[in-house]
Amino acid sequence: MSRLHDISVTVNGVRTAGVVSSRSTLVDHLRHDLGLTGTHVGCDEGVCGACTVLLDGEPVRSCLVLAVQADGHRVTTVEDLAPGTSPLHPIQEAFRTAHGLQCGFCTPGMLISAAALLEDHPDPDEELIREAMSGNLCRCTGYQQIVEAIRLAAVLLRDPATLPGGADDG
Repeated sequence: MSRLHDISVTVNGVRTAGVVSSRSTLVDHLRHDLGLTGTHVGCDEGVCGACTVLLDGEPVRSCLVLAVQADGHRVTTVEDLAPGTSPLHPIQEAFRTAHGLQCGFCTPGMLISAAALLEDHPDPDEELIREAMSGNLCRCTGYQQIVEAIRLAAVLLRDPATLPGGADDG
């Protein structure tokens, strides 16, 4: 029998409170209780990476984390990269520019994993990018465009003026 638990989680900088079943996963809490549907459910086994979010700044598979485990912690989802009507985040812009996405299903997990990588390694080489992204499966792109997108994102994050509409854009 599943018990109910009061939890408080800071999601994308906003403190949330709710009641969850002891069996509820973090991805279900984000999608169904909080309406944040950017985090996708792929395999429900932690293999595909589509549900990747940051938990206290570290990438985790939200299908493997129980919602009660996130109580008192910070969660960052893909919605936080460019909230509201903001322009695209440099990582999103890089994925768009380098064609690092096709169907888009794996993209939220890819973006969050890339954000975590670039936070720790602002200028990663191809080997480090491939290693960091190895837990995210994509059936469409063949990964080369994803690697190129992350390399471009690293440049854009270091020099935002290179973004379309930036200081150097005429």
